[in-house]
Amino acid sequence: MNNPSLPADPAEANDPLGSLSEQETTSYHTAFGSDPKNRLAMNAVTRSDLSDIAMDRDAFRAVDHHFSDRVHPKGDATSQKASGRCWLFAGLNVMRLGLMKEKNIKNIELSQSYLLFWDKYEKANWHLECIIQTVNEPLEGRLVSWLLANAVPDGGQWDMFVNLIEKYGVVPQSAMPESHSSSATAKMNRLLLHKLREWTKSLRDAHDEGGSLADLRTLKDRMMAEVYRILAIHIGEPPSTFDWQYEDKDEAFHRYEGLTPHRFRDEHLPFNVSDTVCLVHAPTEDKPLNTLLTVSFLGNVVGGHTTRYANVSLDTMKKAAIASIQAGEAVWFGCDVGKRFHRDLGVMDTDLYDYNLVLGTDTALTKADRLNYGDSLMTHAMVFTGVDLRDGKPQKWMVENSWGDKVGSKGYFIMTDAWFDEYNYEIVVSKRFVDKAILDIFDQDPIVLAPWDPMGALA
Repeated sequence: MNNPSLPADPAEANDPLGSLSEQETTSYHTAFGSDPKNRLAMNAVTRSDLSDIAMDRDAFRAVDHHFSDRVHPKGDATSQKASGRCWLFAGLNVMRLGLMKEKNIKNIELSQSYLLFWDKYEKANWHLECIIQTVNEPLEGRLVSWLLANAVPDGGQWDMFVNLIEKYGVVPQSAMPESHSSSATAKMNRLLLHKLREWTKSLRDAHDEGGSLADLRTLKDRMMAEVYRILAIHIGEPPSTFDWQYEDKDEAFHRYEGLTPHRFRDEHLPFNVSDTVCLVHAPTEDKPLNTLLTVSFLGNVVGGHTTRYANVSLDTMKKAAIASIQAGEAVWFGCDVGKRFHRDLGVMDTDLYDYNLVLGTDTALTKADRLNYGDSLMTHAMVFTGVDLRDGKPQKWMVENSWGDKVGSKGYFIMTDAWFDEYNYEIVVSKRFVDKAILDIFDQDPIVLAPWDPMGALA
């Protein structure tokens, strides 16, 4: 029986005008064959990658990895491997640059697996708290369904990164190296997701049987002990103290003993993540310019910072990013990396592909349309470490990625300024690089977005 609250199923609709006729298909076939260029394109694309066939030669020739302004020093490319930890890598890559400069170190990595452990731990607790808060919501409703689908993702947002740094500090990678599961998170994630769904049922059942809030939290305590055990077995236990030693560029030896993650952060990392702001460009009607945005049910640390964005113009974002780069601070950003992008070349360029020449069609949605119709959202976080200015205007941006040194220019990518306009959504800079009028936005009451809003996407 049909659900009267749903539209008619097309399979059951008694409307022959909506079906595809043989005559229509024949006309499409005839039209295709009437243009020899279609057969040429078919022969090429069926044997080769569309990205190579459609690449515009002039745009390819314009690829140039030189920039008028960039951050020094330049770290070696990092690799998140088979994981979705780009936001953690990008955040730690921003933080390490000041350390490298201050200590005269050629290169260092901060431990991404250390933050991964605590992020998964906190996200599990966040999820269970969300379930406790929504025990009266219908199981089949959109909110609970969304919570069950997004319990312990690898991705995150900047304020979630700040939560981890403030609560747990930082350690060098030597103090907590990568594990198999930190570099390839899929199996660990599946196990955690299975357990969290199982525990969701347990908490909701306990509530339905008359359990109090205290009863549910007692259950949650047992669940979190199991989460800790699972994470420790997969990733290793995070260190509470460690020794750190290194040789600087002059081959002088240095050693620090008995450091804690908080002491290492406070005494050796000059970049203060707590003194930053997150600026976004989301040009849809429900998100006016110069307003504060937040996303409900998006976070990791209960009691920590909520995700907050100031929705500003592209010019405001670029002005802040340029000021940061010129002052020697890299810029964390979130974008839709898969659009108009060549992975091996490491180029993000709206003119890189001439799809119309090959396919006879191209996409025509605006940035706002892409957000509204589910065609774009933040998918990846990286770091701006340079900008190429001509007459004060940005032409392209230097991007430090976390996909290793085999792509781009030893792991560094190029983003044209036109691509920034269309597919970059978010930057993070120190507060001193934005005007007071922008800082005042963060004193507003925020517009609260639904969890599934595209601006709630995790980089």
